[in-house]
Amino acid sequence: MLLQIGQLLVETIFGFFVFLLLLRFYMQLFRAPFRNPVGEFVTTLTNWMVLPVRRAVPGLFGLDVASLLLAWLAEALMLLVLYVMRGGTVGTAGVLILVVAALELVRFSIYLLIGVVLVQVVLSWVSPYNLLSDVLETLTRPFYRIFRRFIPPIGAIDLSPLFVLLAAQILLIVLNGLTRSIYGIF
Repeated sequence: MLLQIGQLLVETIFGFFVFLLLLRFYMQLFRAPFRNPVGEFVTTLTNWMVLPVRRAVPGLFGLDVASLLLAWLAEALMLLVLYVMRGGTVGTAGVLILVVAALELVRFSIYLLIGVVLVQVVLSWVSPYNLLSDVLETLTRPFYRIFRRFIPPIGAIDLSPLFVLLAAQILLIVLNGLTRSIYGIF
């Protein structure tokens, strides 16, 4: 019971910061505005980590490498802590943990996309002109554009969010199978 509580706390705390760091990375990647409640929340909670690392790890081609690197390291550290909590030894799983951490970042990115699409769709029905609409539109536009080329809006209804969610679910199935096969190794 205490092991499960400890695992829950480790996954919650590390997962929260991994999602924040990924959101910060994608907001900068897609040039989403940071002058909104979400942007301020993300920068306030991650500046203490990102700004010192940026001194040592500069950006690359406009990418916030420091945020992505911190997300990957936080995920790897979380996996390592969970592995040790379950009785594993550090030496045997070091490289595999780094690989699984990278796959988990891809999985978290897909979950982040699903969450952003769902929030955007619900807000477009309830309150289409809100504080978050610019950020959500900026984050989802590249993914919608892929499907809007082939499936234009029908009447006033855009089906591209549905196809983005479907593609994300398919990617999750493939990624979960790959991760499960690696988990079987250690």
